[in-house]
Amino acid sequence: MKQLVGALIVISGILYPFAVYYGFERVSAEYFAGLLALVWLGRALLAPAAKNYLMTAVVLLFCAVLWIFKSPDLLHWYPVIINVLLCTVFLTSLYHGPPIIERLARLQETDLPQYAVGYVRKVTQAWVVFFFCNAAMAAWLTVAAPRSWWLLYNGFIAYLLIGLMFAIEWLVRQRVKKAHELD
Repeated sequence: MKQLVGALIVISGILYPFAVYYGFERVSAEYFAGLLALVWLGRALLAPAAKNYLMTAVVLLFCAVLWIFKSPDLLHWYPVIINVLLCTVFLTSLYHGPPIIERLARLQETDLPQYAVGYVRKVTQAWVVFFFCNAAMAAWLTVAAPRSWWLLYNGFIAYLLIGLMFAIEWLVRQRVKKAHELD
């Protein structure tokens, strides 16, 4: 069930920009709010191990605002909110560790070498910068660009950039591992 709920969150995140773009004038904002709230409530109830109660609370608050004000324009702020939340989670983990990327790395290798601990901290910092920039771009597109640009960025370019971040990090990680194997 946990995987299903996780998949629903990912799928809803991917489809959200397209649903907003194509449903903007056809579907009421409160329907978006209701569906989004159901997905996040399902995540909180069915996958409590995620423990992202703050994220869930903020998204549910956003859904409540959408429901109350019924403004389709508010729908465009969801990617901004998600990126700000992710930026906050990653940034907070740097001060109240271990950093998020270290936690993920330890799922695969419980005994990380010291060089890897420093490396994953830097990777977490890179993701903080990424999410901050992504939130800033999404916010700018929300207030100053045509909806088609908003869709292009939030529905395609942002995911391409995430994939690029993963690919670059993987390449750098291979070089870091190889450099330390030679020591």
